[in-house]
Amino acid sequence: MRQTLLTNDQLLHLQKEKTVLNEAVNLLSAFALPREALDALENAARQLDELFLLVVVGEFNSGKSALINALLGERILREGVTPTTARVTLVRWGEKPGEQIVDDGFAIFTYPLDLLKEINIVDSPGTNAIIRQHEILTNEYVPRSDLVLFTTSADRPLTESERLFLEKILSWGKKIVLVVNKADILENQEAVEEVRSFVSRHTAGILGAEPELFVVSARLGQKALLAENADQKAALRAESGMEALETYITRTLDDRARLGLKLNSPLGVAENVLRMAQSLNREQAKELEADTRLVADLEGMLGAYDKALQSEIVPRLAEVENVLQRFEARGQDFFDSTLRLTNIGNLAKSEKIKAKFEQEVLAEVPQEIEEKVRAMIDWLVDKDLNVWYQVMAALERRQAADRANLNGSHLSAQAERRKDLMESVGQTIRGIVNSYNRKKEAEELSAFVEGAVAQTALFEVGAVGLGALVATALFSSAMDVTGIVAAGTLAILGLFVIPYKRKQVKQSFKEKMEELRANLMNTLSATFRRESELAIRRLNGKISPYTAEVRADQEKISSDASSLSALETLLKETRDAITKVL
Repeated sequence: MRQTLLTNDQLLHLQKEKTVLNEAVNLLSAFALPREALDALENAARQLDELFLLVVVGEFNSGKSALINALLGERILREGVTPTTARVTLVRWGEKPGEQIVDDGFAIFTYPLDLLKEINIVDSPGTNAIIRQHEILTNEYVPRSDLVLFTTSADRPLTESERLFLEKILSWGKKIVLVVNKADILENQEAVEEVRSFVSRHTAGILGAEPELFVVSARLGQKALLAENADQKAALRAESGMEALETYITRTLDDRARLGLKLNSPLGVAENVLRMAQSLNREQAKELEADTRLVADLEGMLGAYDKALQSEIVPRLAEVENVLQRFEARGQDFFDSTLRLTNIGNLAKSEKIKAKFEQEVLAEVPQEIEEKVRAMIDWLVDKDLNVWYQVMAALERRQAADRANLNGSHLSAQAERRKDLMESVGQTIRGIVNSYNRKKEAEELSAFVEGAVAQTALFEVGAVGLGALVATALFSSAMDVTGIVAAGTLAILGLFVIPYKRKQVKQSFKEKMEELRANLMNTLSATFRRESELAIRRLNGKISPYTAEVRADQEKISSDASSLSALETLLKETRDAITKVL
């Protein structure tokens, strides 16, 4: 036969289709599809490696191996007067000649012949071989064959075992061509016609129609390949009868409809499995809807919680700052009314001045600040507890809905995993809410705030309690700036010094208060923001095993849908291209 059955465009398309089908196998094998569907897809992809399958059957010594060698134009298979094919042998393309014995009944023979890239040939044991080989032929290769060459020998045409085997494979509805081999052993053309008539007559009854029948000599066909000149080659070819058989085989296999079927069939299998995967993908997406809504609700709660914390911290801290600003204003008024020449007698009494400052200026400032900070702490603890309750309630509502809607329906492995994670997270949240000690949480946060304030530069005063810390710092700062106007100095220089010192004291007090206020506010702001962030991270950390799983499933389902859509387009483009290459 000719070296290739396909055109260049058809060969290029064949390679592309193989690549597309391999991509389909790789993608679709990742889905939880029925094993038989995936096996069918893998088999369909492999069928393009044996684009055309020619099965040669017949009795021992009918010359099947010699016929195959003559058709291929190479002495590939062993020949002899004794049975040379003891098992079913698949002849296919390979980079180098080789034989792989799969088991007692099957072997694969490879050979680097271009024609074998398009056609695989099955060489069988004799029809009178053991049943095992017959099962391989009839159950695996005959149903996939494009053409069955039923070979009988001219010296023993159509034996009983051959007739029985012909009836056995007829049920598959495959195209069967009868080949009478060894025509060279017949005495003359009359003997040839007698054999032809005998085989045709007896097989017509089995096949139900006049069979396609060729009388050939594979031996002469091989001799023609080795002929030294064209005339000798032509003569041997004509005598062998091989040319007519080869032309028939080529025309049959090269039929556009047959090639179209071979190219379209694996794509049909791939499209069918693709639809199954797309259906599964849609089911998974539908299963995920409730989880997606719950995750959106949970993340919405955390977002609202974060927004509320960030928006309320500033005005609450402003209340603390207002207390300090009022303290500063009273201090300025105190210095105006106290550091005067008319009051020079009292300025010498430092303890009295300090007591007056503490009573008129400091007054209730420490308690007010402590109350404001305590209110912030209570607010933060209440916010924290409230969002935990909200999360727990959302999880419990979802679990109750699941129990009501399940009705014995089966969940996918992904949905089961999400359900288990949701229940685990819900149990954890419930345990935290039930054991939440609001008083303890507030006390711990209060101690933390107090510690943070105590560690700042202006508050290292060793006082106990936030109010005491603030009172000591404020009073010490005020006394630091007023201490320079000691009574003794004022007594000597009072007329000249007091107006200047009053201005200096007020400026120093203002600077000191600004520094102290900024220090305290920055510390409180950083502390409360840090605590709010920790609260959000703590809650997010508890629900993240579930939310992360849902988001990962969302991403995978979306990615799978895109991949399946791309494969659908690729399969369609590949199918559309078949019409062009045909």
